[in-house]
Amino acid sequence: MNRKLTKALLLTTALAAFTGAAQAADITFKMATDSGAKGSAAGDALDRWAQLIEEGSDGAIEVDVFYQNELGGQQDVFDLFMANDVQLMINWPMTSYDQRVSVLYTPYIFSGWDDALTAYSEGGWMNGLLGDIYVDLGLKFFGAWPEGFNGVATKGSYAVSVEDASKMKIRVPPMFPMAETIQAMGYQTATIDWGEVFTSIQTGVVDGDGANVIYWDYEYFRDTLDYYNRMKQQFVTGVISMNQEAFDDLSPELQTVVAEAAATVMEEGFANAKALDEHYVEEAKAAGMTYVEPSDEELSETVAHVREVVWPMMDAQVGAEVMDAVRANASEF
Repeated sequence: MNRKLTKALLLTTALAAFTGAAQAADITFKMATDSGAKGSAAGDALDRWAQLIEEGSDGAIEVDVFYQNELGGQQDVFDLFMANDVQLMINWPMTSYDQRVSVLYTPYIFSGWDDALTAYSEGGWMNGLLGDIYVDLGLKFFGAWPEGFNGVATKGSYAVSVEDASKMKIRVPPMFPMAETIQAMGYQTATIDWGEVFTSIQTGVVDGDGANVIYWDYEYFRDTLDYYNRMKQQFVTGVISMNQEAFDDLSPELQTVVAEAAATVMEEGFANAKALDEHYVEEAKAAGMTYVEPSDEELSETVAHVREVVWPMMDAQVGAEVMDAVRANASEF
């Protein structure tokens, strides 16, 4: 009886192990962002995409989510993505593998939300440009994840002229032409990775941040920054994408699941971006930050000067064909 009982128990254990293996995910992907902690808008978008993939695949795909700095700095995570060690990203792409990615950061393309969202939506001219560039990078481009217009956030004072700006040193991320744009606006610059920005502002290495929409400067630096000057130098958008090798390894059915989940996240981002940005303007004001938003007329001189200085640099970096599309479609100020 003991032998029979032992045999039965072994058989039951083996069947349970087999059943568990059958129910386990066939594929495990890493999903990451280079900017955005858990609970941030970017972190929530990651969680949403991961959930949709797992549910749509009936558990065939498991997604492990990594938030900012959990896999390294901005360049580190993008390197992992290019190497297929990370398969899925919502990020603000680095330009180290293809300078044409810099078109994302071209200053003063858009004067308002409508022009920007139309350009980045499916079938839009900027959407098409990025899709072609991503093919050459070996990445699957799903679409944009828009945030809004950025500005210059500072402590102590803010600049209303090139002369005022020249007295300030502003942090910029390590992507062309972020530094070149802020320099053309009159500021000194320091290139600093995202994970080191708070300490750099706190210790006086820089006087502020010149890359982000108000959410980031409010959420992370409101105790050290006093002003947010919405200079609208760039329309900031993340990119929803996947390593192409990982995408190609999926069955057509699972490719559809991942792509449709990405489309949902993109659509929700487009629907919510402007309201979310306006919400954080009010949050920043309530927290004591002074919010400044120059009119298009007040910006016109800066726009003309920055375009004159930076756009020829863009020609050399991204190519005449890309910049011809920018010039043909850019907003009037």
